[in-house]
Amino acid sequence: MTNPSPILAVTMGEPAGIGGELSLKAWAARHTWSLPPFVVLDDPERLEGLAARLGLAVPVRRVTTPQAAAAVFDSALPVLPVPLVVPVAPARPDAANGRSVLASIGQAVAMAMAGSAAAVVTNPIHKGILYQAGFRHPGHTEYLGALVGAHSPDTAPVMMLEGGGLRVVPVTCHLSVRRALDALSTDVIIQCGRVTAAALVRDFGIARPRLAIAALNPHAGEGGAMGDEEARIIAPAIARLCAEGIDASGPHAADTLFHAAARTGYDAVLCMLHDQALIPLKTLAFDTGVNITLGLPFIRTSPDHGTAFDIAGTGRASEASLATAILTAARLARHRNATVS
Repeated sequence: MTNPSPILAVTMGEPAGIGGELSLKAWAARHTWSLPPFVVLDDPERLEGLAARLGLAVPVRRVTTPQAAAAVFDSALPVLPVPLVVPVAPARPDAANGRSVLASIGQAVAMAMAGSAAAVVTNPIHKGILYQAGFRHPGHTEYLGALVGAHSPDTAPVMMLEGGGLRVVPVTCHLSVRRALDALSTDVIIQCGRVTAAALVRDFGIARPRLAIAALNPHAGEGGAMGDEEARIIAPAIARLCAEGIDASGPHAADTLFHAAARTGYDAVLCMLHDQALIPLKTLAFDTGVNITLGLPFIRTSPDHGTAFDIAGTGRASEASLATAILTAARLARHRNATVS
Protein backbone atom coordinates (compact mmCIF):
# COMPACT_ATOMS: atom_id res chain seq x y z
CA MET A 1 0.00 0.00 0.00
CA THR A 2 1.44 3.38 -0.95
CA ASN A 3 1.92 6.11 1.60
CA PRO A 4 0.00 9.26 0.61
CA SER A 5 2.54 11.48 2.37
CA PRO A 6 5.83 12.47 0.73
CA ILE A 7 8.64 10.06 1.51
CA LEU A 8 11.87 11.05 3.30
CA ALA A 9 15.04 11.26 1.19
CA VAL A 10 18.21 9.78 2.77
CA THR A 11 21.52 10.67 1.13
CA MET A 12 24.54 8.48 0.44
CA GLY A 13 27.09 10.22 2.64
CA GLU A 14 30.76 9.27 2.30
CA PRO A 15 30.63 5.81 0.66
CA ALA A 16 33.81 4.63 2.42
CA GLY A 17 32.26 5.41 5.79
CA ILE A 18 29.37 3.89 7.73
CA GLY A 19 26.49 5.65 5.97
CA GLY A 20 25.55 2.69 3.79
CA GLU A 21 25.56 0.34 6.77
CA LEU A 22 23.37 2.76 8.70
CA SER A 23 20.83 2.98 5.87
CA LEU A 24 20.65 -0.81 5.61
CA LYS A 25 20.35 -1.28 9.38
CA ALA A 26 17.74 1.48 9.71
CA TRP A 27 15.53 -0.27 7.16
CA ALA A 28 16.10 -3.67 8.83
CA ALA A 29 15.05 -2.13 12.18
CA ARG A 30 12.19 -0.07 10.70
CA HIS A 31 9.56 -1.79 12.83
CA THR A 32 11.63 -1.55 16.01
CA TRP A 33 12.03 2.19 15.53
CA SER A 34 8.58 2.72 13.92
CA LEU A 35 10.28 4.51 11.04
CA PRO A 36 8.29 6.26 8.32
CA PRO A 37 9.02 5.32 4.69
CA PHE A 38 12.31 6.62 3.30
CA VAL A 39 14.24 6.26 0.07
CA VAL A 40 18.03 6.15 -0.15
CA LEU A 41 19.85 8.05 -2.91
CA ASP A 42 22.83 5.76 -3.33
CA ASP A 43 24.51 3.19 -5.55
CA PRO A 44 22.31 0.07 -5.34
CA GLU A 45 25.11 -2.32 -6.28
CA ARG A 46 27.24 -0.90 -3.46
CA LEU A 47 24.42 -1.40 -0.96
CA GLU A 48 23.72 -4.94 -2.17
CA GLY A 49 27.38 -5.85 -1.83
CA LEU A 50 27.62 -4.23 1.59
CA ALA A 51 24.51 -6.06 2.84
CA ALA A 52 25.97 -9.36 1.67
CA ARG A 53 29.35 -8.72 3.32
CA LEU A 54 27.76 -7.73 6.61
CA GLY A 55 25.21 -10.53 6.58
CA LEU A 56 22.26 -8.15 6.60
CA ALA A 57 19.04 -9.60 5.16
CA VAL A 58 18.04 -6.39 3.43
CA PRO A 59 16.61 -6.67 -0.10
CA VAL A 60 17.51 -3.63 -2.20
CA ARG A 61 14.99 -2.43 -4.78
CA ARG A 62 15.88 0.07 -7.49
CA VAL A 63 13.16 2.68 -8.01
CA THR A 64 12.79 5.67 -10.31
CA THR A 65 10.25 7.79 -8.41
CA PRO A 66 9.45 8.65 -4.79
CA GLN A 67 5.99 7.15 -5.29
CA ALA A 68 7.50 3.82 -6.31
CA ALA A 69 9.79 3.97 -3.28
CA ALA A 70 6.86 4.36 -0.90
CA ALA A 71 5.09 1.44 -2.54
CA VAL A 72 7.97 -1.01 -1.97
CA PHE A 73 9.23 0.22 1.41
CA ASP A 74 7.47 -2.49 3.42
CA SER A 75 9.23 -5.29 1.54
CA ALA A 76 12.56 -3.79 0.41
CA LEU A 77 14.89 -0.85 0.87
CA PRO A 78 14.07 1.50 -2.02
CA VAL A 79 17.06 3.10 -3.71
CA LEU A 80 17.07 5.91 -6.25
CA PRO A 81 20.32 5.08 -8.09
CA VAL A 82 23.27 7.46 -7.77
CA PRO A 83 26.17 5.49 -9.27
CA LEU A 84 29.65 5.72 -7.80
CA VAL A 85 32.44 6.82 -10.12
CA VAL A 86 34.94 4.24 -8.83
CA PRO A 87 34.58 1.14 -6.63
CA VAL A 88 34.81 1.85 -2.93
CA ALA A 89 36.48 0.03 -0.04
CA PRO A 90 35.67 0.61 3.65
CA ALA A 91 37.80 3.36 5.24
CA ARG A 92 39.50 4.12 1.91
CA PRO A 93 37.74 7.21 0.55
CA ASP A 94 38.38 8.31 -3.02
CA ALA A 95 37.92 11.91 -4.13
CA ALA A 96 36.63 10.64 -7.47
CA ASN A 97 33.40 9.65 -5.70
CA GLY A 98 32.91 13.20 -4.41
CA ARG A 99 30.73 13.92 -7.44
CA SER A 100 28.40 11.08 -6.46
CA VAL A 101 28.23 12.24 -2.84
CA LEU A 102 27.29 15.77 -3.92
CA ALA A 103 24.87 14.48 -6.56
CA SER A 104 23.05 12.49 -3.88
CA ILE A 105 22.66 15.63 -1.75
CA GLY A 106 21.63 17.75 -4.72
CA GLN A 107 18.96 15.30 -5.85
CA ALA A 108 17.56 14.98 -2.33
CA VAL A 109 17.34 18.76 -2.04
CA ALA A 110 15.63 18.97 -5.44
CA MET A 111 13.07 16.40 -4.27
CA ALA A 112 12.38 18.38 -1.10
CA MET A 113 12.10 21.66 -2.99
CA ALA A 114 9.65 20.05 -5.42
CA GLY A 115 7.56 18.60 -2.59
CA SER A 116 8.18 14.97 -3.54
CA ALA A 117 10.21 14.43 -0.35
CA ALA A 118 8.90 15.46 3.05
CA ALA A 119 12.44 16.06 4.36
CA VAL A 120 16.11 15.40 3.68
CA VAL A 121 18.17 13.19 6.00
CA THR A 122 21.89 13.29 5.24
CA ASN A 123 24.37 10.56 6.05
CA PRO A 124 27.79 11.84 7.22
CA ILE A 125 30.20 13.26 4.63
CA HIS A 126 33.97 13.61 4.81
CA LYS A 127 34.78 17.22 4.04
CA GLY A 128 38.50 16.60 3.56
CA ILE A 129 37.83 14.23 0.67
CA LEU A 130 35.22 16.55 -0.82
CA TYR A 131 37.69 19.43 -0.70
CA GLN A 132 39.92 17.35 -2.97
CA ALA A 133 36.96 17.05 -5.34
CA GLY A 134 36.48 20.83 -5.46
CA PHE A 135 34.02 21.28 -2.57
CA ARG A 136 34.31 24.83 -1.24
CA HIS A 137 31.96 24.95 1.75
CA PRO A 138 32.80 24.58 5.46
CA GLY A 139 30.15 21.88 5.90
CA HIS A 140 26.75 20.43 5.08
CA THR A 141 24.88 23.38 6.59
CA GLU A 142 26.60 25.98 4.44
CA TYR A 143 26.35 23.80 1.31
CA LEU A 144 22.61 23.33 1.73
CA GLY A 145 22.21 27.09 2.12
CA ALA A 146 24.10 27.61 -1.13
CA LEU A 147 22.01 25.00 -2.95
CA VAL A 148 18.73 26.70 -2.09
CA GLY A 149 20.04 30.27 -2.21
CA ALA A 150 19.02 30.79 -5.84
CA HIS A 151 15.43 29.83 -4.97
CA SER A 152 15.31 31.50 -1.55
CA PRO A 153 17.73 34.44 -1.46
CA ASP A 154 16.83 35.23 2.15
CA THR A 155 17.85 31.75 3.33
CA ALA A 156 20.13 31.92 6.38
CA PRO A 157 20.87 28.33 7.47
CA VAL A 158 21.57 27.77 11.14
CA MET A 159 22.83 24.53 12.70
CA MET A 160 21.00 23.10 15.69
CA LEU A 161 21.87 19.92 17.60
CA GLU A 162 19.13 18.13 19.54
CA GLY A 163 19.42 15.22 21.94
CA GLY A 164 19.16 14.22 25.59
CA GLY A 165 16.55 16.91 26.27
CA LEU A 166 18.87 19.64 25.00
CA ARG A 167 18.89 21.86 21.91
CA VAL A 168 22.02 23.86 21.15
CA VAL A 169 22.83 26.29 18.34
CA PRO A 170 26.45 27.31 17.67
CA VAL A 171 26.48 30.95 16.52
CA THR A 172 29.91 30.41 14.97
CA CYS A 173 30.32 26.96 13.54
CA HIS A 174 32.95 25.43 11.26
CA LEU A 175 35.73 27.90 12.05
CA SER A 176 38.91 27.78 14.05
CA VAL A 177 38.58 29.37 17.47
CA ARG A 178 40.68 32.34 16.35
CA ARG A 179 38.53 32.93 13.25
CA ALA A 180 35.34 32.35 15.23
CA LEU A 181 36.23 35.15 17.63
CA ASP A 182 36.72 37.49 14.70
CA ALA A 183 33.41 36.39 13.15
CA LEU A 184 31.33 36.81 16.32
CA SER A 185 29.21 39.95 16.19
CA THR A 186 25.99 41.40 17.54
CA ASP A 187 24.36 41.09 14.12
CA VAL A 188 25.32 37.42 13.76
CA ILE A 189 23.84 36.60 17.17
CA ILE A 190 20.64 38.49 16.34
CA GLN A 191 20.23 36.69 13.01
CA CYS A 192 20.87 33.33 14.64
CA GLY A 193 18.36 34.10 17.38
CA ARG A 194 15.68 35.13 14.90
CA VAL A 195 16.08 31.98 12.79
CA THR A 196 16.11 29.76 15.87
CA ALA A 197 13.03 31.34 17.45
CA ALA A 198 11.07 31.14 14.17
CA ALA A 199 12.03 27.49 13.69
CA LEU A 200 11.05 26.55 17.22
CA VAL A 201 7.58 27.93 16.52
CA ARG A 202 7.17 26.58 12.98
CA ASP A 203 8.93 23.23 13.17
CA PHE A 204 8.87 22.27 16.86
CA GLY A 205 5.41 23.54 17.81
CA ILE A 206 6.67 25.73 20.67
CA ALA A 207 4.33 28.73 20.82
CA ARG A 208 6.68 31.04 22.76
CA PRO A 209 10.22 29.69 22.66
CA ARG A 210 12.73 30.64 25.33
CA LEU A 211 16.31 31.24 24.19
CA ALA A 212 19.23 31.16 26.61
CA ILE A 213 22.26 33.02 25.26
CA ALA A 214 25.62 31.70 26.47
CA ALA A 215 28.49 33.95 27.40
CA LEU A 216 31.79 33.66 25.57
CA ASN A 217 34.24 34.11 28.43
CA PRO A 218 34.58 32.29 31.77
CA HIS A 219 32.12 33.56 34.40
CA ALA A 220 30.40 35.63 31.67
CA GLY A 221 33.43 37.90 31.57
CA GLU A 222 33.50 38.57 35.32
CA GLY A 223 32.33 42.15 34.84
CA GLY A 224 34.94 42.78 32.16
CA ALA A 225 37.88 41.31 34.06
CA MET A 226 37.95 38.28 31.73
CA GLY A 227 36.84 39.94 28.53
CA ASP A 228 34.38 42.56 27.32
CA GLU A 229 32.56 40.57 24.61
CA GLU A 230 29.58 39.99 26.89
CA ALA A 231 28.95 43.71 27.34
CA ARG A 232 30.15 44.83 23.93
CA ILE A 233 28.70 42.14 21.62
CA ILE A 234 26.36 39.68 23.32
CA ALA A 235 24.23 41.87 25.64
CA PRO A 236 23.23 44.29 22.83
CA ALA A 237 22.10 41.31 20.74
CA ILE A 238 19.96 40.01 23.60
CA ALA A 239 18.41 43.45 24.09
CA ARG A 240 17.56 43.64 20.40
CA LEU A 241 16.01 40.18 20.34
CA CYS A 242 13.90 41.03 23.39
CA ALA A 243 12.79 44.29 21.73
CA GLU A 244 11.58 42.19 18.79
CA GLY A 245 9.41 40.09 21.10
CA ILE A 246 11.75 37.10 21.39
CA ASP A 247 12.18 35.67 24.89
CA ALA A 248 15.97 35.75 25.15
CA SER A 249 18.03 35.79 28.35
CA GLY A 250 21.72 36.02 29.22
CA PRO A 251 24.61 36.19 28.77
CA HIS A 252 24.75 33.06 30.93
CA ALA A 253 28.03 31.58 32.14
CA ALA A 254 28.42 28.43 30.07
CA ASP A 255 29.71 26.29 32.94
CA THR A 256 26.35 26.52 34.76
CA LEU A 257 24.06 26.43 31.73
CA PHE A 258 23.72 22.74 30.90
CA HIS A 259 22.93 20.86 34.12
CA ALA A 260 19.49 19.31 34.53
CA ALA A 261 17.87 22.12 36.51
CA ALA A 262 19.19 24.80 34.15
CA ARG A 263 17.79 22.96 31.12
CA THR A 264 14.25 23.41 32.41
CA GLY A 265 14.53 27.17 31.91
CA TYR A 266 14.93 27.34 28.13
CA ASP A 267 14.02 25.63 24.87
CA ALA A 268 17.36 26.18 23.13
CA VAL A 269 20.79 27.62 23.89
CA LEU A 270 22.69 29.90 21.53
CA CYS A 271 26.37 29.12 22.05
CA MET A 272 29.18 31.33 20.87
CA LEU A 273 31.57 28.57 19.72
CA HIS A 274 31.19 25.18 18.05
CA ASP A 275 32.55 23.10 20.93
CA GLN A 276 30.71 25.13 23.54
CA ALA A 277 27.54 23.71 21.97
CA LEU A 278 28.61 20.24 20.93
CA ILE A 279 30.46 19.07 24.04
CA PRO A 280 27.39 19.11 26.33
CA LEU A 281 25.13 17.77 23.56
CA LYS A 282 27.41 14.83 22.79
CA THR A 283 27.92 14.14 26.48
CA LEU A 284 24.17 13.76 26.92
CA ALA A 285 23.31 12.07 23.61
CA PHE A 286 26.38 10.78 21.81
CA ASP A 287 24.53 7.92 20.08
CA THR A 288 21.19 9.65 19.46
CA GLY A 289 22.04 13.31 18.84
CA VAL A 290 20.58 14.84 15.69
CA ASN A 291 21.91 17.70 13.57
CA ILE A 292 19.07 19.92 12.27
CA THR A 293 19.46 22.74 9.76
CA LEU A 294 17.14 25.62 10.60
CA GLY A 295 16.13 28.36 8.20
CA LEU A 296 15.78 26.24 5.07
CA PRO A 297 12.61 25.95 2.95
CA PHE A 298 12.59 22.23 3.82
CA ILE A 299 13.44 20.03 6.81
CA ARG A 300 16.97 18.62 6.97
CA THR A 301 18.38 16.40 9.69
CA SER A 302 21.49 14.27 10.04
CA PRO A 303 23.13 11.93 12.55
CA ASP A 304 25.37 13.87 14.90
CA HIS A 305 28.46 11.80 14.20
CA GLY A 306 31.02 11.41 11.46
CA THR A 307 32.00 8.82 8.90
CA ALA A 308 33.61 6.52 11.51
CA PHE A 309 36.30 5.11 9.23
CA ASP A 310 37.67 3.18 12.21
CA ILE A 311 34.67 0.84 12.20
CA ALA A 312 33.54 1.14 8.56
CA GLY A 313 32.82 -2.24 7.01
CA THR A 314 32.99 -4.11 10.34
CA GLY A 315 29.25 -4.30 11.03
CA ARG A 316 29.70 -2.52 14.37
CA ALA A 317 27.98 0.76 13.46
CA SER A 318 24.74 1.56 15.27
CA GLU A 319 21.78 2.88 13.33
CA ALA A 320 20.47 4.70 16.42
CA SER A 321 21.46 8.22 15.39
CA LEU A 322 20.27 7.82 11.78
CA ALA A 323 16.99 6.31 12.96
CA THR A 324 16.56 9.20 15.39
CA ALA A 325 17.36 11.67 12.60
CA ILE A 326 14.68 10.06 10.41
CA LEU A 327 12.11 10.20 13.21
CA THR A 328 13.06 13.81 13.98
CA ALA A 329 12.71 14.80 10.32
CA ALA A 330 9.25 13.27 10.15
CA ARG A 331 8.20 15.00 13.38
CA LEU A 332 9.42 18.41 12.26
CA ALA A 333 7.82 18.00 8.84
CA ARG A 334 4.48 17.27 10.50
CA HIS A 335 4.78 20.42 12.63
CA ARG A 336 5.75 22.54 9.64
CA ASN A 337 2.89 21.24 7.52
CA ALA A 338 0.44 21.84 10.35
CA THR A 339 1.73 25.40 10.79
CA VAL A 340 1.50 26.11 7.08
CA SER A 341 -1.98 24.61 6.91
